[in-house]
Amino acid sequence: MFAASSYFVWGLLPLYWRLLDRINSMHILAFRILLSLLLCTVILFSCKNISWLGFFKERQKCIYLILASFAVCFSWGLYIWAVNRGQTIEASLGYYITPLISIVLGMCFFKEKLKPLQLIAFALAFIGVLILTIMTGSPPWISLGLAFSFALYGLMKKSISMPALETLAVETLIVSPLGFVLLFTPLGTVLDGGYPNPGDISYLTAMPFHILFLLFFAGAATTIPLYLFSKGARMIPLSTLGFLQFIAPTLTFLTGVFIFRENFPLRNFIVFGFIWSAVILYIISLRVGRSE
Repeated sequence: MFAASSYFVWGLLPLYWRLLDRINSMHILAFRILLSLLLCTVILFSCKNISWLGFFKERQKCIYLILASFAVCFSWGLYIWAVNRGQTIEASLGYYITPLISIVLGMCFFKEKLKPLQLIAFALAFIGVLILTIMTGSPPWISLGLAFSFALYGLMKKSISMPALETLAVETLIVSPLGFVLLFTPLGTVLDGGYPNPGDISYLTAMPFHILFLLFFAGAATTIPLYLFSKGARMIPLSTLGFLQFIAPTLTFLTGVFIFRENFPLRNFIVFGFIWSAVILYIISLRVGRSE
């Protein structure tokens, strides 16, 4: 229940980000970083936990945390931008293929063996992306950006042994300077394509109270599902977790199609047919691996 709840929250987050679509996406990212840091710090300090502040003492661990921080920050920002620009379906595609990218990264960096079913799954996903690239004339950059950034984040996290809340606190602490830069310099407006027009955050003062109220919960929207995931992941087998992780992109996909009414042409049925086939084979490979 803990693990499934975390994926349900992640899958429904597009509804929350879309409520904030009048705000610059990079400013939302900045608030997400800074408010997550504030919430994690309050929780950890209330538990008299300050050990996480010594993360820099281990050089290798510090490097992994820095790389993980910027990878997840990029993923957060791209995801918010995609949802608020009507690209929710393409974002869901990215999270469908993330586990398959992770398999290949594990093979390259940790010499993990690729099972036959996983190899076929990766090939099917690759064919699906290739078809989409040929039909649209360009690669699905949003999907690939999300898939690779989150897979790289997972790769870094595999080498870090820290509780989830402490890790999130460190990651948001590391990228907090970027949060301030995005908020208080024109960079946030530039990265969001000049949306909205002001080059600072003064436009927020004109926002309705309910928008600012919702924005205040950006930290909780990040921290709560991560806590649920961390608690649930320790209680269930990896194969079960591998199955549950597809709840989030499925809910995101359904939100894009039926709630946001995003365009879903015929070619996308072909592409997603390959991707969903790859997902099914991936899940089967986990079950087969467990039985062995």
